[in-house]
Amino acid sequence: MGFSILRAAMDYFLLFYYTDVAGINPALAGGALLVGKLTWDAINDPLFGYWSDRTRSRFGRRRIYMLLAAAPIAIATWIQFSLPYGMTGIGAFLAVLLTFWLKDTFITMAVVPYYAMAPELTRDYQERSSLATFRGVASVVGYILGGAGTMLLAGIYKGAGLNLQMAWSATGATYGLVAMVLLLVTTMTVKERPELAGEPSRLPPVKAMLLCFKNRPFVILTIVYMLGIFAFTVQAAVFPYLLQYQLNMADQIPAVMAVAMTTIGIFLIPAKWVADKINKGPAYALGLFITATAFVLAFFFLPQGNTPWVYLVAVIVGIGFSAQWIFPFAMLPDVIEHDEKMTGERREGIYYGISNFMTKFSMALGIAVTGWALSWYGYVPNAVQTENALFGIRFFYAVVPATVLFICLPFLIRYPITQKSHASLVQELADEKAALNK
Repeated sequence: MGFSILRAAMDYFLLFYYTDVAGINPALAGGALLVGKLTWDAINDPLFGYWSDRTRSRFGRRRIYMLLAAAPIAIATWIQFSLPYGMTGIGAFLAVLLTFWLKDTFITMAVVPYYAMAPELTRDYQERSSLATFRGVASVVGYILGGAGTMLLAGIYKGAGLNLQMAWSATGATYGLVAMVLLLVTTMTVKERPELAGEPSRLPPVKAMLLCFKNRPFVILTIVYMLGIFAFTVQAAVFPYLLQYQLNMADQIPAVMAVAMTTIGIFLIPAKWVADKINKGPAYALGLFITATAFVLAFFFLPQGNTPWVYLVAVIVGIGFSAQWIFPFAMLPDVIEHDEKMTGERREGIYYGISNFMTKFSMALGIAVTGWALSWYGYVPNAVQTENALFGIRFFYAVVPATVLFICLPFLIRYPITQKSHASLVQELADEKAALNK
């Protein structure tokens, strides 16, 4: 829940904050975020995952990192939303880049070990879907709070007498504090299971990372998840611009977001039921197909000006995107057994480190592409937009994400890990372990 509050604020409002609150050029802000992902972020995700695979402490090998990162996450979030207004050129670029690096370091320090605990809590194919569903419900609640609540909270602080910049700074401080408390609650209450964790990895770091890309199911899942995250990020980043400038519904942004996120939460459990019947890959494909179809309908049928049809689009998108919220987190634990068969080690941390980097890279690329597109189509902050700018907003809200999601479908329909194949592999590994212990 804590991570999702921060992620929603970044997905939907970070670029909007840079352009319309801090007064930074959208192309410059998006470029700085992309540079941040391609530099330090390319190293720290696998690094923290690798370290957690090799760590032993009285707090376990995962929770110790979550504990150490909690307070710095709160401080870094406050700083990220506290930039002075009107920065330009290299100063603006460095401000975006350095505050991103600061926050990302501590988020990575906590989130990679957190996700790496999932395969260590259970090895059952369906139970992992259940685990991902419960995590998804809490995540949706956090996403609603961070998405639908961001502009409301900033408005409350502004109404209390703060100027626009101070109101957003206070919002960042509030979210950081809430995320810190929730992370500490999780850290102190979730119990690791050493009997499922295995021995610390002995592989050197570079070899440990390269071996992951010989795991075919992991490569397929990573490609699909990156494309899905890119599509979702572009849609989310354009969303405030669509409602404010295309639909003239800026005051309804929290309500539309709440409808979409509530629908996602409601359909998490039905999505799991579908996966139990037809396996996770095809169920994931079905969800993305529904979402892509909703985007296409939005592009062709949403008129300019206030319209209630946006709520129907939000519902359909929510139904489909429930798959994005559950299946990657239910499917990634299954690739660990394939790696164990290949290497003889349990290396959850390095896999989640690589996956987390790919996720954040896709998010940064989505924000960067959105920023470049807004600049290319002639977007001007806080002004009446030209027809060309409005077309760019519609095109990148609907057509670009839909196209990317349609590309994912063949990979998922033929995804190689099924309930039957996974059960067979788990049994094979258990038999091999039993034979070695005789």
